[in-house]
Amino acid sequence: MIAMQSSVLESIGRTPLVELARFGRGIDGRILAKLEYLNPGSSKKDRIALQMIEDAEADGRLQPGQTVVELTSGNTGTGLAIVCAVKGYRMVAVMSQGNSMERARMMRGLGAEVVLVPQAQGSIVGQVSGADLALVEQETQRIVSARNAFRADQFRLASNFRAHYLHTGPEILSQSPYPIDVFCDFAGSGGTFAGCAAALKEASPATRCFLVEPEHLQHQIQGGGYGMDPLPQIRPEDVDGVLRVGDEEAIDCTRRLARTEGIFAGYSSGANLAAALRVLAGEGKGKTAVVLICDSGLKYLSTGLWP
Repeated sequence: MIAMQSSVLESIGRTPLVELARFGRGIDGRILAKLEYLNPGSSKKDRIALQMIEDAEADGRLQPGQTVVELTSGNTGTGLAIVCAVKGYRMVAVMSQGNSMERARMMRGLGAEVVLVPQAQGSIVGQVSGADLALVEQETQRIVSARNAFRADQFRLASNFRAHYLHTGPEILSQSPYPIDVFCDFAGSGGTFAGCAAALKEASPATRCFLVEPEHLQHQIQGGGYGMDPLPQIRPEDVDGVLRVGDEEAIDCTRRLARTEGIFAGYSSGANLAAALRVLAGEGKGKTAVVLICDSGLKYLSTGLWP
């Protein structure tokens, strides 16, 4: 029996790890999926939101009554909106208009102020580029300065790495009955990859960790692939390879995951699965690969993912 929790924050993390036996039927190897979409904000970013706020409270960078601000594709902002609602902080999420509007509505529903930044000239709605992100960063810095706010900077704060090094990675290790041979993760801020890869490699240096990125600069896989190099969170020695996945591969795997396993996920989860399939068809044949199901497909109903 699960004990009663004092707030929704206690339900962040400890997500299930499941074997995708039906999705992976016919492959030589197995895929294990960490169901991060079952966090209260429906994404893995709830973990870093809680870690960033609690670390900042502990060392005095965040004071009572201060406003919290961060740029987001929607998932980190949602996690921060949840944490700030419970802890009593005002939250401002700064997001490109190119991201799905379900995310903006969810953040507003959780009490956050959402600032939508127009895309760069020539950008396509649903395909957020590095140029778009630069405009969001510029507006975020302006708001932080104007409001004397705490910047929950997911790209630079060590709390992002710590959330996954201290929790997500060890959870995977404790839940899996098999040795973890392969880990594939889509690069947004890079914190999930960095924290999990460090934890997995400490347990077994033979674990191969692959960073997943879009095949092209213009792409539909929201939440990453901004062309940022390097990503400050990632230690180069933890990257065993970079796998580039096309939109159609990611979309096909996301839809197939829903039809075969009943797991309704977003684009980046499909990208992770496509990468894992590629590794298991090659150097990882017969091995065990772990991926994260990063967020829920409910956040993409207005996109081409679910026509």
